Amino acid sequence: MKFYRDEGMVLGGHKLGEADRIITVLTRSHGVIRAVAKGIRRTKSRFGSRLEPFMLVDIQCHVGRSLDIVTQVELLEPFGRGLVGDYDAYTAATVMTETALRVSEAEPDTRGQYLLLVSAIRSLCKGEHPPRLSLDAYLLRAMSSAGWAPSLIDCAQCGAPGPHRAFSSPLGGALCPACRPNGAFLPGEEALVHMAALLAGDWPTAEASPEHAKAQSARLTSSYVQWHLERKVKSLAVLERA
Repeated sequence: MKFYRDEGMVLGGHKLGEADRIITVLTRSHGVIRAVAKGIRRTKSRFGSRLEPFMLVDIQCHVGRSLDIVTQVELLEPFGRGLVGDYDAYTAATVMTETALRVSEAEPDTRGQYLLLVSAIRSLCKGEHPPRLSLDAYLLRAMSSAGWAPSLIDCAQCGAPGPHRAFSSPLGGALCPACRPNGAFLPGEEALVHMAALLAGDWPTAEASPEHAKAQSARLTSSYVQWHLERKVKSLAVLERA
């Protein structure tokens, strides 16, 4: 097959030569693809801004020897335009796309991650929830979809009914007093209940959580994601410094 067509979310890209760009796209059916958009950096590029980050596109590519070549692009939803004027939403979307790439790049079936990312970015654009809550909900669900669902109520080691106070990323989440190792986080039950609400999509409970529980939850979520990805999420570090 010399050509293929799919819909996907543009995650980013980098320059190639004087006028080209290598675009990274998370697609519905072809996983993560990297393809050359020829002449995209020229003023009169036929692709225009359709291959900027956060754009949802219908893309056609020609299969190349090392890199595929973008031959046609149709814009489905211009999410990038809805995010550029909101710093908090934009930075949250940046973390989402980087995480989606890390979770999906070695997986042959990325449909679930693709649909999750599109839903999360669309929600950010509509301002349905505070950006940080939307981000933490997305991160927890992305980990769950990838097979790393944290235990947030019952003990991750022995299954003792919760809620519990302690949390350990290496051990899989909430821990009862008998299973708690030295050095485990002790955020308090409210933070773990908040995380459970985000994972379950219980927005009334999540949005009503105390601010200290939301802050602790954000730190625990960041720690959990980066532990299981076995690498730093650079955009997440930028967001937390800000």
